[in-house]
Amino acid sequence: MAHYQAAKYVEPNAPGPLPAHMDAGGVSQCTNQRVSLFTTQMENDAVHIPVLCKEMIQALAPISGGVYLDGTVGAGGYAEAILEATHPAGRVIGLDVDKDAVEKSRQRLSLYGNQVILVHAGFHEARSVLESLGVHGINGAVLDLGLSSDQLDNPTRGFSFQRSGPLDMRFDASSGKTAFEYLQQFSAHELEEILATYGEERYCKKLARAIFDAATHGSLETTADLARVIEKALRGRRGKIHPATRVFQALRIVVNSEMERLRKALLEIPRLLAPGARFCVVSYHSLEDREVKTAFRNMGRISVQWRLVTRKPVRPMLREIATNPRARSARMRVIELVEGCCGEEAAGH
Repeated sequence: MAHYQAAKYVEPNAPGPLPAHMDAGGVSQCTNQRVSLFTTQMENDAVHIPVLCKEMIQALAPISGGVYLDGTVGAGGYAEAILEATHPAGRVIGLDVDKDAVEKSRQRLSLYGNQVILVHAGFHEARSVLESLGVHGINGAVLDLGLSSDQLDNPTRGFSFQRSGPLDMRFDASSGKTAFEYLQQFSAHELEEILATYGEERYCKKLARAIFDAATHGSLETTADLARVIEKALRGRRGKIHPATRVFQALRIVVNSEMERLRKALLEIPRLLAPGARFCVVSYHSLEDREVKTAFRNMGRISVQWRLVTRKPVRPMLREIATNPRARSARMRVIELVEGCCGEEAAGH
């Protein structure tokens, strides 16, 4: 890892509220010419384009000389957009619990040299990572809580029910128990609770019993096995989504302790913000969005030092959904630390 010198922090230009139509989920034109040119170029590139990238840049309002945290660096799309928007002196510290993602980002962002530091760590570890780097304040932070296309499209990772692979589901494939191991340990009652809580699954009891029986009889080893058990229990597809969708979501959340880690990040990352900095979070299902919404609203109620930039979540435009159907459920919420205070004090901890 490259040596990182403590950054000289600059206060962001006071970025006013988002335009009214963007605050309701629309898109406004970028006012920064460099950002406009970059995002236009992005649309024509074959590289990975992250969800709500234009909207994120507009909301974050990054400036040259600023230091920014990308807590879910993934394929490097957000990080690259921030670096372009903060040319020539912006810096990004990128974290990801997925080692493959860190390596991919390292390759994509190699031209930016020491403007980028990439660390194999989760966003819930942001505070300790930044402290170890000697960074005591950042000009903005972003989290994209969704699965990457690389993770979904790789059957060996076990995230997708559309491709047969091992029941893994770990973001960090180098540590922790796999979904298969969890399924060998859960009782039918525990499975029911998990599907109800993290999958909001209407048929949680029926599915829990079917999955438990399959695991007990040794007929549950792959993602395809699990999908078949679910389809059989529910007699095929139902509604607009595949019957396995909520089950896979619930198991993935448990395997990766997603909600616990998100709550920790929503508590600690705001403490790292410099005055005027913004924190953008993109979520993809109601459980995540509810956590973000509640955390941000509570911060705004506790202290006038926090300002909700987005009263309503920003949603992708139809154009983006048409080119990237996985973007359809994305919602971005943004909060700002008002000028004249620091994140540690404003957080009240």
